[in-house]
Amino acid sequence: MKNFINIADVEKKDLRKIIDHAKSQKEKRSNLNKSAIDPEAYLTDKILIMIFEKSSTRTRISFELAMKQLGGQLVVLNPKESHYGSGDESVHDTAKVLSQYGDIVMMRTTKHEHFLEFSKHLDIPIINGLTNLSHPCQIMSDIMTFEELKGSIANKKIAWLGDGNNVVYSLIEASAQFNFELSIACPKQLIPNKKILNWAKSKKAKILITNDPNKAASLADCVMTDKWISMGDTVNKKKKKKLLKPYQVNNKIMKLAKTDAIFMHCLPACRGEEVTDEVMDGKQSAVWLEALNRVHAQKSIIEWCLK
Repeated sequence: MKNFINIADVEKKDLRKIIDHAKSQKEKRSNLNKSAIDPEAYLTDKILIMIFEKSSTRTRISFELAMKQLGGQLVVLNPKESHYGSGDESVHDTAKVLSQYGDIVMMRTTKHEHFLEFSKHLDIPIINGLTNLSHPCQIMSDIMTFEELKGSIANKKIAWLGDGNNVVYSLIEASAQFNFELSIACPKQLIPNKKILNWAKSKKAKILITNDPNKAASLADCVMTDKWISMGDTVNKKKKKKLLKPYQVNNKIMKLAKTDAIFMHCLPACRGEEVTDEVMDGKQSAVWLEALNRVHAQKSIIEWCLK
């Protein structure tokens, strides 16, 4: 049984297979409507159960489209409308029950530890739709998007400006697994935790941590950022925004990157904070393609888990 929990957990060759398969499958359905089922219809007899403990737009819709295009069925479980998460039923019992009803689970939750505990009791594969420590499906779609526009990501420079959050954790793992250079610019108070950085160091990943956004963006092939205040963030928002203000991605920053550099954002975006309208809607922006590719990358992840 194969789970997709962290990019670090998956073999490099399998990660490459997932990306390449996503590209080829997207190309095969280039003339089909969004709702059309893939000609191969690999998963006509499979059910995906989706659990959302955190609200979602892109993750929910992209997984729904992914499963429908694969010919499969969907069940969405809202913890507020079920025994799950209410204390009436244990995590163990819920996992065992869902294992009888579905073929694969996608879960979007807050605590990574909770996700791992739930996954331990499942008898079917699980995909990480987001936790406080990782967002692997997002980064897989980002890599697919980069390669669609600029070729192999190996040995390229990716710059991250802003909060050292869960998206960055998965990006750090990806830098080791896909062999690209990663420059992270953030205030010293918001750098990613030492555990993930030590893991990357052990894998000889090429990672720079700096508090200078200009240094990080210089000659980058891609500049990335995310919201300064994540969902459920309980920090002093005013103070955090003040800390991150120098890390806004704007035209000045993009001019430091390579002339053909692209801009990516996992969305939702707070325009005027972490990114300006000029960059978000500019010629270098790849954010809409990035969002679309969530569907195709996740289709490939689902298939990989079930094969």
